[in-house]
Amino acid sequence: MGKVVWFTGLSGSGKTTIALELKKQLENSGKIVEILDGDVVRETLHKNLGFSREDIRENNRLIAGLAKELSSKTDYILVPIISPYKEDRAMVRKIIGDDFIELFVNTPLQKCINRDVKGLYKKALAGEIDDFIGIAESNPYQPPNNPEIEIFTANQNLQDSVKQILEKLP
Repeated sequence: MGKVVWFTGLSGSGKTTIALELKKQLENSGKIVEILDGDVVRETLHKNLGFSREDIRENNRLIAGLAKELSSKTDYILVPIISPYKEDRAMVRKIIGDDFIELFVNTPLQKCINRDVKGLYKKALAGEIDDFIGIAESNPYQPPNNPEIEIFTANQNLQDSVKQILEKLP
């Protein structure tokens, strides 16, 4: 049974970038790795889900089930997803069980706003996107209390982040 590495962090924290580099390095060492990117899954399999509290919970639940299913065929499933609520991450941990690894990509909100790779913060701050996670009071980001792995992308580069993760993965 493969490990499920559940990346959590604000939009723009670097979750997907790190997951892609981590996948490359793990595969170079002979591991079988899949990525279930939260944005891609939402755009393909879960098109009907929005960003209401209930839809976020359901999206997390569905991705957790898919990750658990795929983990029987891989060494690692990497899941870069905002996953803003502690309660939902606890549900995901329960669904996946002992093979769950919570990875907190800890990046300050202002750093994510400055990066704004997708232009979403600009739209959210202009009032064009309702319920944007981390900006809207209705949709706060709740950082994990005790993640198995925590990296700080505001003050370390991609290679150092991936190296830190590799040192802590089983």
